Amino acid sequence: MPNQVEDKKKILLRVRRIIGQAQAIENALENNVECNAILQQICSVRGAINGLMNEMLEIHLKDTLVSGETTETERSEELTHIAKILKSYLK
Repeated sequence: MPNQVEDKKKILLRVRRIIGQAQAIENALENNVECNAILQQICSVRGAINGLMNEMLEIHLKDTLVSGETTETERSEELTHIAKILKSYLK
């Protein structure tokens, strides 16, 4: 969870945009919109999810590894955990 209020607001705004894009896909499917338009919207959602992941990762790294009050061991463990998450995400 982002520690800074402005970081949390940025993340929530991104999530709300993604929800709107996903709802647009649902509406397009219900209204028999052309496949090309739906595929383009899916690409947009994927890009938005990637942007969300990048933003959240940056905030998390800043909060835990840069400005957080952690020991070297805690930072090392956190880095290992983040690496596992990234490997899973990039599969």
